[in-house]
Amino acid sequence: MTDDRKLLQFPFCPVRLVGGLAMALWAAFAWAQGAPAFPARNVQLVVAYTPGTGADILARAFGPRLSERWKTGVITENRAGATGTIATAFVANAAPDGHTLLFVATSFGTTPALRPNLPFDPVKSFAPVSLIATSGLGVVVHPQLPAKSIREFIQLAQRRPGELHYSSPGNGGPQHLAMELLKLETGINIVHVPYKGFAGAVTDVVAGHVQAMVSALQSAHAQVTSGRLRMLAVMSGERSTAFPGVPTMKEAGLPGLEIYTWYGTFAPAGTPAAVVARINGDINALLRQPDLQELLARQGMVPAGGPPERLGDLVKKELPRWKRVVDAAKIKAD
Repeated sequence: MTDDRKLLQFPFCPVRLVGGLAMALWAAFAWAQGAPAFPARNVQLVVAYTPGTGADILARAFGPRLSERWKTGVITENRAGATGTIATAFVANAAPDGHTLLFVATSFGTTPALRPNLPFDPVKSFAPVSLIATSGLGVVVHPQLPAKSIREFIQLAQRRPGELHYSSPGNGGPQHLAMELLKLETGINIVHVPYKGFAGAVTDVVAGHVQAMVSALQSAHAQVTSGRLRMLAVMSGERSTAFPGVPTMKEAGLPGLEIYTWYGTFAPAGTPAAVVARINGDINALLRQPDLQELLARQGMVPAGGPPERLGDLVKKELPRWKRVVDAAKIKAD
């Protein structure tokens, strides 16, 4: 046994003393700021969607790891419904002490444009905690469509206004809004065909019943690599490691079309800054762990992290962008 291992086993070792001192100092700082002790009881991670969705996978991945760090129970609860509104309203009205956290995705920034009379304000009702991960989107078409680049696709649509069709997994979803933003920025006229889920939407592009769609990169990976679909461009700021040969929208001369799906966590407004900083720091630390990075990669996600302001700034950018798209396309929530 090494001296280090003996040191860690000794009940009054300096390592434990330093750890205890650090916790005491943090508690003193929080008390000085008027913040309650955190965590003082079990922490609830409220997921705005059904089990198995991206935000749910993240919450269930982070829950046990945060529980281990905080030495308290961390419980994941799904409150799905109304495009995330039920869970979001619940957290907005929770005690602002860090013990109730919202795990949400892109719909947090799009739903206010579709449902203007929400029982909360997406900016004023929440304290951003952390942008956890992002996931890329890409424009895919049927391989027999005479367009091998996004520019050729736009030119084809301009020559044939109203003749091309695109599918989406649902009205008002990120894929639908992303294609409508493409239409708005380029002036093309292609017809939306909504489906109830990704499977039907992608199947009809593969079959040639519709010509195009915007898809999450991981969702279209098998169809693109097999040649059943052609990917024209990715909508992220950089090329995807999964599709290194596919250019970005910016490379195609369309910098205003940088779009990705994202996942983040929020606390109720009024949560003390010291508590937000503690949670943010622990999430950032976990995002550096190789096993968690591997889990995210399997889901087609890229770790994000950074300070709380990164998430707050993203939401402030997303809200007016999607309101502009929804108003221009006259999209109504289902």
